[in-house]
Amino acid sequence: MHDRSQKIGLNKRTEGDINFSPARDKWLNEEVPPASRELLEKDARFFLHQSLSTPCLDVLKDCEGPSIESLSGKKYLDFHGNNVHQIGFSHPKLVERLTGQLQSLTFSTRRYTNENAIQFAEKLASLLPSDLNRTLMTPNGSSAIGIALKLARAVTGKFKVVSFWDSFHGASLDAISVGGEAVFREYMGPLMPGVERIPPPVSYRGIFEGDEGKCLEHLEYVFAKEGDIGAFLAETIRNTDVQIPSKNFWQEARALCDKYGVLLILDEIPIALGRTGKMFAFEHFDIEPDILCLGKGLGGGIFPQAAMVTRDAYNRFGDISLGHYTHEKSPMGALAALTTIEIIEEEKLVEKSIEDAQFMKAELGRLQDRYDIIGDVRGAGLLWGLELVKDRRSKEKAILEAEKVMYHCLREGLSFKVSAGNVLQLAPALTVTRNELHRALTIIENAINQL
Repeated sequence: MHDRSQKIGLNKRTEGDINFSPARDKWLNEEVPPASRELLEKDARFFLHQSLSTPCLDVLKDCEGPSIESLSGKKYLDFHGNNVHQIGFSHPKLVERLTGQLQSLTFSTRRYTNENAIQFAEKLASLLPSDLNRTLMTPNGSSAIGIALKLARAVTGKFKVVSFWDSFHGASLDAISVGGEAVFREYMGPLMPGVERIPPPVSYRGIFEGDEGKCLEHLEYVFAKEGDIGAFLAETIRNTDVQIPSKNFWQEARALCDKYGVLLILDEIPIALGRTGKMFAFEHFDIEPDILCLGKGLGGGIFPQAAMVTRDAYNRFGDISLGHYTHEKSPMGALAALTTIEIIEEEKLVEKSIEDAQFMKAELGRLQDRYDIIGDVRGAGLLWGLELVKDRRSKEKAILEAEKVMYHCLREGLSFKVSAGNVLQLAPALTVTRNELHRALTIIENAINQL
């Protein structure tokens, strides 16, 4: 294994598969044709190498619906999609809308606004509860997190933040400062001060396994002891390895934020817009955030678009540039986001993801009953995780086995993400058909059978 992977340590990984492994080398040598390998070599030559994405697996030429297609014509059902493909890739309505917009207003200069941006912000406000009516648009999720952190400081007058270990909130310096994934912080210190991390409410293989009360006690202990916490930043449902807290946990955490004057910032960048069976994941828990961060699928898998939404009451800092991004009211990005939401509503994709969740739960439960290597199955909507273990008694991570399963599935035309070293994360387009879901699960079962 590559020296850097050894240095970081597999136990620190909560995001992505292993770049440098015999399985990766075997894939590149045996499954990628010469013409694509030549392009991959150029890619490696001219792009800066980084963990979790280099070397690339293949060269793509097309994407449509729930699938991607390589230069050599190999099609993959994409159950990864970087969480941007709620409406599938290249949705014809979105392509048509953006093509039309290219013929008119393509950019909105600062100090001016445009109808697309206004309609998008108005639509978001209509979907969100109470006074969550104020939006700032950003080009990516990390920027939305940065704005949220700055706003929380301005509102509370306190700079400290509580977050969870193993959380991911983006890759910029401020986002990795508050995030909990060690792989992103290698060589990066000193980072932003004032971050207090606590163990997350993990139901399987967590430090407080099955005891969310202890996690809540820890949260309140930090709030009380520090005294100057301004924000609690968390993923409502942890995306990477699909960790789902209980309704009681989130309601108690919300109450603690109110008690100690802490703003609750919910990061739903990868999980909103129907992914979990609700338009927004916090709706599962009958709570609401003070600040909500959105992104990834907001641009319909075509345009990079994110946003931060907050309360009317916090609209009192006109003398602070919280975002000030060049594309802060992009007519292209706003139209992409507005059309994406429109498609989700028109095609009833939230309702569809609820129905698909029942199928996934039943089928993945059947696999868990049949194979001891599947230690846990958890999910909501069309976000699912299969945690592979050596055996169910020890619960030791089955990391190399997860790699083998992933590459077997890639050979059979199914792409997904491996998280935490041993969790197969399945996040298909919400437009995926039942037959495609069945095909994907058959491929996974066949791969497990090969171990």
